[in-house]
Amino acid sequence: MTKNKAAKFCSLDEIMYFCGNKRTNNMEKLIGRQNELKELELCMTSNQSEFVVVYGRRRIGKTFLIRQFFKDTFTFYFTGTHNITKSQQLKNFVKTLRQYWPGTTFHEANDWFEAFNMLADAISKSQTKRKKVIFLDEMPWIDSPRSGFLPALEYFWNSWASVRDDIVFIACGSATSWIVNKLLHNHGGLFNRTTRQIYLRPFKLCEVESYLDAHNFEWDRYQITQCYMTLGGVPFYLSLLRREESLVQNIDRLFFSGVNSPLLVEYEELYSSLFHNKDKYLHIIKILSKKREGMTRNELMSQSGIKGETLTTILQDLERCEFIFCYTRYGNKSNNVIFRIKDFYSLFYYKYIDGYNSHDSNYWSHITNTNLVNSWQGLSFELVCMLHLEEIKHKLGIRTILTSSSTWRSSSQDSNAQIDLVIERADRIINLCEIKFSTDIYSIDANYERKLRERKSQFATETKTRKSAIITMITTFGIARNKHSGIVTSEVTMDDLFSPM
Repeated sequence: MTKNKAAKFCSLDEIMYFCGNKRTNNMEKLIGRQNELKELELCMTSNQSEFVVVYGRRRIGKTFLIRQFFKDTFTFYFTGTHNITKSQQLKNFVKTLRQYWPGTTFHEANDWFEAFNMLADAISKSQTKRKKVIFLDEMPWIDSPRSGFLPALEYFWNSWASVRDDIVFIACGSATSWIVNKLLHNHGGLFNRTTRQIYLRPFKLCEVESYLDAHNFEWDRYQITQCYMTLGGVPFYLSLLRREESLVQNIDRLFFSGVNSPLLVEYEELYSSLFHNKDKYLHIIKILSKKREGMTRNELMSQSGIKGETLTTILQDLERCEFIFCYTRYGNKSNNVIFRIKDFYSLFYYKYIDGYNSHDSNYWSHITNTNLVNSWQGLSFELVCMLHLEEIKHKLGIRTILTSSSTWRSSSQDSNAQIDLVIERADRIINLCEIKFSTDIYSIDANYERKLRERKSQFATETKTRKSAIITMITTFGIARNKHSGIVTSEVTMDDLFSPM
C-alpha cells in the first residue's frame, strides 16, 4: 500500500481499534469481520477496477463495516430510499452529486443513464491518483419496477468503470435475493462482472461475547447464551441493549414496554423492507414457527396453499436472508429436506409477541422462571448448537474429518424417539448428540440412561448402519459423573460453543 492510499482509508491494523480522530471518535469498535476487511483492503491495492458486492440480512452491519473501513472518504456515496418513485430516487441522486461536487452544475436526470453519465463525468475530472470509491447502499430499493436502473448500471460499469483501473464500485443491500439474482447470477450485461463478494453473517457466540465485552457488559456466558437465544447474532439488536439493565429488564424494555417498543415495531419493517410480497413470506415463517423440528416442502405446501415456483422462490429468499435453513433427516433422500427457522428474533416474536394482548410492561420478568420459558430455552439452545456445528466438531477433535450432519426420527409408529443432532464421520463413527439446556451441571439418572441406550439401539436397528454409534452430550455446564454417566462417550459444554474458529 502506498503512503498516499494509506492516508485516505483505514488500514486493517487500524480498524481493529477504536477510531481516535475527531471525525470518528464516536464510532464503535468493529468486532470480527477480519476476512471482510482483508477483502476491502485488497480492493484498494489491486491494479484493476473492482466491482464489490456486499450483502447480508437486514441489521447485520454492512453499511457500518464499509463506513468504518473507509472512514467516510468516499468519492461518492448514495443510499436508496424505500418505497419512493423513480423520479424521487433520481432527484436524491442528483442532490447527492451536488453535495460531493458543489462547484459543478448538474441538471435534473430524466433516467438512470443520464444520472450515471453525470457521475462518470464528475469523477473523470478528478486529479487524485488514489482509487475512487463509489458506494451505492440499499441498491435493491433503487431498482424499482420499470426504473431502468439495472441496464444503466450495466452500461456504466461495462463502458466506463471497468476499462479504468482506479474505480472501486461497492454495491450493497439487505434484500439478499435481489443481490444474488440481479448481480451475482446476472445473465445479462453484468454476467460475471463482480470481482469480489462479501457476505456478512450474523455473529457467532464468541463475537457476541466480544461485542458485549467491548461495551462493558458484565454478563457471564449463560446470560450471553440466553441473549443469543432471543436476539441471535444481529449487531443492531445487540446495540439496543443497556449494560445497566439485566437481560430480563432489557427484554421487557425492547419487546413489552408498549406499542413503540424497539423490537416490537421491528418485525413488520424487517420483512416489508426485504420482500415485495411480504405476506406470503410471513405466512411461511408463521407456519414454520409452530413446528420445532421443521417441515418438509410437501408439508409446507399442504398447510400454506403455496405451491410450485412461488414456494421455491420464497424458500430460497428466506434462506438467503438467513431466516431459515434446511437439513436432512438421517437416512432420508436429499429431496426430503427439512426447512426450519434459524432467525432467533422471529422465533421469539411468534412464541411470545404474536397475539400478545397483555399490557404488562414487565411481562418477561413475570414469566422468566416458568415452564413456558424453560421449554422454549431448551428448543432454542438446540438451534444454537446446530448453528455452532464447527465449534462442536472442534471440541470433539473431528474438524479435519469429513462429516455430514442431520437429525433422526424413528420411523416406527409406536415410537416418538428422535435424536437432536447426528454427526456421521468418514472414520466410520456416528456421534448421536443429545442437547440439554439447564441451569446447572446435568445429572443423568437411571431412567434417562435407559432411554439413551434404547434410543441408540433403535437408531442402529432402523438405519441398519454398520458404523459405531456413540452418545455425545451437549449441555450448558457439563454432566455430573455418576454410575449412569458411563453411557456418554464424549461431551461438549456451552463454553465450547464460544471457541473462536
